[in-house]
Amino acid sequence: MTKRRDFIKKSVLGITGGITIGGMGLSLKSSALTPSKDVLSQKDWHTDPEWSKIKYGDWGGPGVSGGPGPMDGILVKDYAPRSSVITHETFVPKAKFPAIDSHVHVVGRTADEIADWVRTMDEVGIETSLVLTGAIGDEFDALVDSLPKKYPGRFLLYCGMDRTDIDKPDYSERVVAELVRCYEKGARGVGEITDKGYGIVSPKYDGNYDVANALPRDKRLHPDDDRLDAFWKKCAELKMPVNLHVADHPTCWTPLDVFQERSPDYQHFNQFKKDVPSFEELITKRNRTLAKHPKTIFIACHLGNQGHDLATLSQAMDKYPNLHLDTSARDYELGRTPRNSAKFLAKYKDRIVFGTDMGRKLSMYQIHWRLLETDDEYIVGRAGWRIYGLDLPEPVLESLYKNTAKKIFNI
Repeated sequence: MTKRRDFIKKSVLGITGGITIGGMGLSLKSSALTPSKDVLSQKDWHTDPEWSKIKYGDWGGPGVSGGPGPMDGILVKDYAPRSSVITHETFVPKAKFPAIDSHVHVVGRTADEIADWVRTMDEVGIETSLVLTGAIGDEFDALVDSLPKKYPGRFLLYCGMDRTDIDKPDYSERVVAELVRCYEKGARGVGEITDKGYGIVSPKYDGNYDVANALPRDKRLHPDDDRLDAFWKKCAELKMPVNLHVADHPTCWTPLDVFQERSPDYQHFNQFKKDVPSFEELITKRNRTLAKHPKTIFIACHLGNQGHDLATLSQAMDKYPNLHLDTSARDYELGRTPRNSAKFLAKYKDRIVFGTDMGRKLSMYQIHWRLLETDDEYIVGRAGWRIYGLDLPEPVLESLYKNTAKKIFNI
């Protein structure tokens, strides 16, 4: 069983060896260049024993004789199989308990858009939306006026952080001063603070993370940087939780080849062979930050980008009491391992908050309720995977939806 898990882990991380491509003897390892499109398309993968092992597992194959046909020309990005499975489908229009969405961004700017946002919240059972603005200065002040002041109790705001002139001697003082100013304006926390390898201060995301004008590696501002020590300390003093996004889904560090786990919808997030630290190095930086600042509450969003490996994530939760999580945008991780996920959410129910990070569409919220509250099977998932309901017990749902957030955010 252990050998089987090790094999799968190596396959997922893209570090399996001995894959011969096109008779050229090219080994696909994490340090190798991604094979060209021509090389990949010329390979007869059906004769490759490792490919068969990864695709079919211990079944040894599809159990039928393969043959050519019209589907040979279908691209992976276009493949949307219509399931023949007939099973129970539960429609859950409203959360079982009033909920706090602890991870949403500014998805309404005009008065009409914000009013529509609030109507949707009412319909699906969202009591309060915690908006991760990432904003400071006049931008943050304007959001205070348009959201929490306009709709008291319905919106809480997180501010951002000053990211200018980080190499100047007064940076630590400036970033703390703006934090205090935003706190006095009503900020309840900080975030989303993101480091996917280019550092917290990075060029604006333009659809590709391989940005030419990124800071050199030795100049990048990572969460464990000493220049941020005073900032994290002040967050603790003000009881302002920090929503921290470190790394990304681990598949982003694997080649875009036949072994890539996620569909082409996610390929623009890929970091393989780019000028960034490895997934493991970034998680280590996050953990070092947690250790340096034990009094600061850090909410690692997206299940800390470790929802694929709940055993390792559990070790981090046990080691760092200030580590908290949100579930945002990891519905597909929870739903593909429903039994382990339900146990994990129950074990750490006092340190995990519900979040979406997926806009404000009505059906988006309702499919979350179906995932968390029912035992429905074979639900269509976003990442090309079918997911399964967790059927969480009421005490876990109450903690996830509201109670833990109220404690963390001092509501």
